[in-house]
Amino acid sequence: MDIMDMTAVELGKKIKARELSAVEAVEAALARIEEKEREIHSFLSIDGEGALKRAGEVQKRIEDGTLTEPLAGVPAGIKDNICTRGMKTTCASKILEHYIPSYTAEAVQKLEKSGAVVIGKTNMDEFAMGSTTETSYFGVTRNPWNLDHVPGGSSGGSCAAVAAGECSFALGSDTGGSIRQPSSYCGVTGIKPTYGTVSRYGLIAYGSSLDQIGPVAKDVTDCAAILDAIAGYDRKDSTSVARGSYDFTGALIDDVKDMKIGIPRDYFGSGLGPEVKDAIMRAVKVLEEKGAYVEEFDLGLVDYAIPAYYVIASAEASSNLSRFDGVKYGYRAEDYDGLHGMYKKTRTEGFGAEVKRRIMLGSFVLSSGYYDAYYLKALKVKALIKQAFDRAFERYDLILGPVAPATAPKLSSSLDNPMNMYLGDIYTISVNLAGLPGMSVPAGYDSRGLPIGMQLIGGCYKEKDILRAAYAFECATDKMYVKTAPPDRGTADEGEEGR
Repeated sequence: MDIMDMTAVELGKKIKARELSAVEAVEAALARIEEKEREIHSFLSIDGEGALKRAGEVQKRIEDGTLTEPLAGVPAGIKDNICTRGMKTTCASKILEHYIPSYTAEAVQKLEKSGAVVIGKTNMDEFAMGSTTETSYFGVTRNPWNLDHVPGGSSGGSCAAVAAGECSFALGSDTGGSIRQPSSYCGVTGIKPTYGTVSRYGLIAYGSSLDQIGPVAKDVTDCAAILDAIAGYDRKDSTSVARGSYDFTGALIDDVKDMKIGIPRDYFGSGLGPEVKDAIMRAVKVLEEKGAYVEEFDLGLVDYAIPAYYVIASAEASSNLSRFDGVKYGYRAEDYDGLHGMYKKTRTEGFGAEVKRRIMLGSFVLSSGYYDAYYLKALKVKALIKQAFDRAFERYDLILGPVAPATAPKLSSSLDNPMNMYLGDIYTISVNLAGLPGMSVPAGYDSRGLPIGMQLIGGCYKEKDILRAAYAFECATDKMYVKTAPPDRGTADEGEEGR
């Protein structure tokens, strides 16, 4: 097996057993990037020299026994809205094109402490605003399974990089499905932890009450190991929560007997593609055969999730992005007239169309006369959605459904109609509004060979329940969906017809 086709934990074991070195692993990642990056464009910056130096240091610590963590020596990518000292962090925006942070995000520091080797920063939708990784100022990322299709977003670069084997795992951020949806489109596994589980210190904010950092990897075991490394209380983050246990790998038990799983009828209406529905129902059958109790129920309020989310997220974005004005750091326009003129011209030239759209929407719903009609009402809906999930989790251990209504759309098709892009988040947004953990697990392919993801949703701080169910599903299917994208994949129409 090729080094970059191994899971992160498998590669870590090989390195620890001295069958491979950390330097060889990084060299393999850089070689795969050299081979694939021109067509996929997963990365915005790559620090090959720094990664090799770091790998050499990690290897010495492995050999002297001071570094024993499962991710030691494993190459990783970091989404480009997560700060890294000495390495550009652009949020895929012109306004931060040359920004180099003076500090490193807490989650990245924890990864590096565990011995992981950061090789570069991955592409994304500008300021995480988008669902296709097409709003990036630096160009689109393509889906490794089919270069004519999007990888999803906003963490599309991280998911595409893992799917293509350009890194063993990556970090992304999830505000309304930005880890889970591209994980589904790219055939990888991604988890959004409970809000407050992973420090947001060093994550450039989009919607502060919704954002959460999480892992993207090849399988469930990798995601659990990465969560073990990055989760924890951080006093630098006012929203961080101190939890009693962070042993997520302890949940990897091949047993779902008597586990109660709820299937929301609201998620299986007319908007869901038939091939996606069939794949999810096959996955449900697998878990039933392993002893899980599955029942349909009415979740409610699903139709209100998207409008509530875009009101709240845009309002928070309009506030968070006000700091990018050309004064302290980032891009500054030339030939302006006065301070107000500098603000206006800098933000006009520095922000892309989707970011401007959401800033204007957010400013509108926060304005005098409209605050009560829109923003306050959206906050009330958010509370009702949380209550609906609370009632559901009184009856069920977890909720199972699709990640997205369809598989990855073709490039440009979503940008032509932004409303379609927003509606594609219908199954993921509620998880962020309620602050719950959610996970995407590969569960099949459509007739064109494009991946389909299954979403598992747990109650607050119940990541172990969804990890346990996801792991049992992988074991039952013998990891048949855990694979790197085919190296010769051209277009879906030319590729393999179904699986």
